[in-house]
Amino acid sequence: MSAPSVHARALVESDRIGEGTKIYAFAHVMAGAVIGRNCKIGDHVFIESGVTLGDNVTVKNGVSIWEHVHVDDNVFLGPNAVLTNDRYPRRGDGWQPTPTWIEEGVTIGANATIVCGVRLGCRSFVGAGAVVTRDVAPYALVAGNPAQQAGWVCHCGRPLDEATDPVTCSGCGRGWIVRADGVTPRAGS
Repeated sequence: MSAPSVHARALVESDRIGEGTKIYAFAHVMAGAVIGRNCKIGDHVFIESGVTLGDNVTVKNGVSIWEHVHVDDNVFLGPNAVLTNDRYPRRGDGWQPTPTWIEEGVTIGANATIVCGVRLGCRSFVGAGAVVTRDVAPYALVAGNPAQQAGWVCHCGRPLDEATDPVTCSGCGRGWIVRADGVTPRAGS
């Protein structure tokens, strides 16, 4: 592994940056933030104190990650994705943050908004521009405003064609059992 790489025009106040992580120009990582190994932090990204990013996380340009947003391993945050941590924002005393949970392998498309207080299940996929206001099941594909489930995705992120039986990913060949309440890998896949 190699030491983290920080662009000369990035402001990195944290000393807890994992090996192999790259932080690009004009990013700001506050003291107290923890960034895992092999992450990519794009231009104009802001990461607040108290945030922890897992390993292999990609944060594209223009994303702000606020305290109480929890990001697991292998997550992709698309350009200008919006994350929040305050359900009732007002200036003044009595701030009570509302946590958001982004589980392993989640993809969030460009310009999507994730309203705080939701959990994005393992390997779920949020389409570009979606506004997520409630929990998303593992492997679910959601899109729209407000985001609605539009199907299921494979471990590799490609949509599953539920019209086929058995369901096999056209991209990686994994097999799936699809039910109304979720998907599970088919034996031998």
